[in-house]
Amino acid sequence: MLERLFKFSEHNTNVKTEIIAGITTFMTMAYIIFVNPAILSKTGMDFGAVMLATVIAAGFSTIFMGLFANYPFALAPGMGLNAYFAFTVVGQMGYSWQTALGAVFISGVIFLILTVARIREVIVYSIPESLKLATAGGIGLFIALIGLKEVGIIVKNPATLVSLGDMTAASAIMTIIGIIIIGALIARKLKGAILIGILIIWIIGLLAGLSEFKGIVGMPPDLSPVFFKLDISSALDIGFFGIVFAFLFVDLFDTTGTLVGVAKQGGFIKKNGEFPRVNRALTVDAVGTCFGSVLGTSTITTYIESASGVAEGGRTGLTSVVVGILFLLSMFLAPLAESIPAYATSPALVIVGVFMLKTVTKIDWEDMTEALPSFMVIISMPFSYSIATGIAMGFIFYPITKTLAGKANEVKLTVWILALIFIARFIYLGTA
Repeated sequence: MLERLFKFSEHNTNVKTEIIAGITTFMTMAYIIFVNPAILSKTGMDFGAVMLATVIAAGFSTIFMGLFANYPFALAPGMGLNAYFAFTVVGQMGYSWQTALGAVFISGVIFLILTVARIREVIVYSIPESLKLATAGGIGLFIALIGLKEVGIIVKNPATLVSLGDMTAASAIMTIIGIIIIGALIARKLKGAILIGILIIWIIGLLAGLSEFKGIVGMPPDLSPVFFKLDISSALDIGFFGIVFAFLFVDLFDTTGTLVGVAKQGGFIKKNGEFPRVNRALTVDAVGTCFGSVLGTSTITTYIESASGVAEGGRTGLTSVVVGILFLLSMFLAPLAESIPAYATSPALVIVGVFMLKTVTKIDWEDMTEALPSFMVIISMPFSYSIATGIAMGFIFYPITKTLAGKANEVKLTVWILALIFIARFIYLGTA
């Protein structure tokens, strides 16, 4: 039955290899179980409920990927998108988390429509590669800033806007130690380095009396505080366009980039460039986002950590099914998740920022018409504390810079349309 479903012989793999690959992928991305509720709870959402929504959404979406698309890709609430949800949409713009969930749902529906109608390819191929790369890099800086701010390493300063906080504080010291530990574990190519690092720094904190131990295993928390609490009607407000677009844009290109990258690693893309069942994989991502928003979590996206399972030999959907089952079993780890303090999860945000920032090395910095718009995207996200603003700056600067430099033929109509929309947004709606 498994052979008929997953076609092991066709992909030159077996059940044992797929199970090991699934466990490996889960270990490398299980940190999201602790980090996602730590971020979203800043909006007032119940920590335990978000943790349960996270593992259910990740579990079922990843199993769906395995059964529907037969690929070893795992999904969970996306890093960067959860930070945008919590710190920009709710924290900076002042929308309720219910409205933000509504925007996530709408973006998922739009993503699904674009995928089914095969319009996604047109949009993806019309957006400049440099802006895609810069968006990932900018989000990396933004996430790292959030991680350092949460533990008081970076603080506001009326004279200089920001400055270094009290580095002798316990939270700051523990965070720095955590960053070093995780970095060293990754350098040693240890599987699950981020998760292991979080647990190590948490245990050190427990031994030092800096945090409270609430247990490891227990019954799943109550989902009702966030379940079906999305406010779609408020999210349909015309002033919410930029927010919905930001969710859609980042998910669209993050998912596409991840799928292509992992697919190349696993040899799933044929020599003629054909990517079999890619629309099925994208459909899973879109459905997962809608499902996740109903449960009570931010945008679901395909994780680059899937590459770790592929490196272990995972080639079929059984790898994803294993990952999904492990996520669902982790719903019984709520006491452990609630015991993890900010100084243990903040290092993970900094490390994820490192991974995301490395994409900027692929930008052509010698071409000012590519470098300037990319730079504006990268610096605008952390400086304005807004992913949406960073994306908007890139789309505005790109076509104008290209045109004035005599390279208007390199700008596609889609980019001009988006640039005009963002300019109108700033004029009539301000930065909100």
